[in-house]
Amino acid sequence: MARHKLRSYCQEPVEVTPSTPSGHVNKVKRPAVEAMFNRIAPTYDRLNHTLSLGIDRRWRKKAIDALRPFAPEVILDVATGTGDFAILAARRLDPTRIIGVDISEQMMEIAQAKVKKAGLDNVIFFDKDDCTDLSFKSETFDAVTIAYGARNFENLKAGIKEMCRVLKTGGHLMLVELTTPPRFPMKQLFHFYAHTVMPFIGRFISHDDSAYTYLPQSMAAFPQAEVLAPILRQCGFKDVQYKRFTFGLSTMYLATK
Repeated sequence: MARHKLRSYCQEPVEVTPSTPSGHVNKVKRPAVEAMFNRIAPTYDRLNHTLSLGIDRRWRKKAIDALRPFAPEVILDVATGTGDFAILAARRLDPTRIIGVDISEQMMEIAQAKVKKAGLDNVIFFDKDDCTDLSFKSETFDAVTIAYGARNFENLKAGIKEMCRVLKTGGHLMLVELTTPPRFPMKQLFHFYAHTVMPFIGRFISHDDSAYTYLPQSMAAFPQAEVLAPILRQCGFKDVQYKRFTFGLSTMYLATK
């Protein structure tokens, strides 16, 4: 999935050029996270749907449908993983092109197979890229999407600034992320589930001791809605809106450049 392959995939290539460094990235943590996602790639989809009891499918649809009034033609899907969000966007938004980027090649290999099976390989393309230092020119995309990947950024502000940079003026960011329910009793129930049940199921399915201990830790460290909305504005976005799903287990953010 080298960059030259991305160019050959695209009917009208998006030019890939080095971008201005957008902030410090911890080169120690990134390889560890990349290695972890490469390890769990074969069981990633099953784990996601099992751990969320399948509710994540509804969250993704609601997030994608919030972009429908804007009819984006060219979309960047950041932290694309196994491609579920990109595939859903292709089906529900009917864009001309979606480019998915991620640091995990194993994830994107699974995504590529799913895209080919869905008959969308003339619309969706993949490339390995650093989400906090994207290799696309400024003002390239009509919309940028990221589903359940922002919490993995080593430098959150750098990642948000990069997504803003590659977005066209007037374009939209759709970010959806797992969050902690803010109110009793769901807050307490989720704390038990995240720290007891989730790691057990994760280890059982993925046979990886670290991956689903990491998940609740990354969720706890990620800014909640009232904190993330001002960060989005500080990084160049305006008209920032957010909506909580299912008692606050997931939160959708829609912002305009």
